[in-house]
Amino acid sequence: MLEAANNHELPAIPAKRYFTIGEVSELCGVKPHVLRYWEQEFPQLKPLKRRGNRRYYQRHDVIMIRQIRGLLYEQGFTIGGARQKLSGNEAKTDVTHSLELIQQMRRELEDVLTELKN
Repeated sequence: MLEAANNHELPAIPAKRYFTIGEVSELCGVKPHVLRYWEQEFPQLKPLKRRGNRRYYQRHDVIMIRQIRGLLYEQGFTIGGARQKLSGNEAKTDVTHSLELIQQMRRELEDVLTELKN
């Protein structure tokens, strides 16, 4: 579901555990108020909330937001259609998330290995 063609212009997701709403906004090219709205519309999107209702997104949330963005902005889905597509493909989406995470971690480890060799 996460298609590189749709998200190649977006920055790489840094190796962090938690992201603020501002960071996610920049990483996904979506304004913070849109992210808050999508939380209400997509049950798969559940950032952690801490003191003062501050949102902390994890890597899988960022990937999900990029998928939602691709469906809505690039593929022309409605909110309802995107919600249905995501809920119908949850198992496939989980595998896609895992593969994306593994690929990114591998690239980062290869970069670290290259730097250590130099």
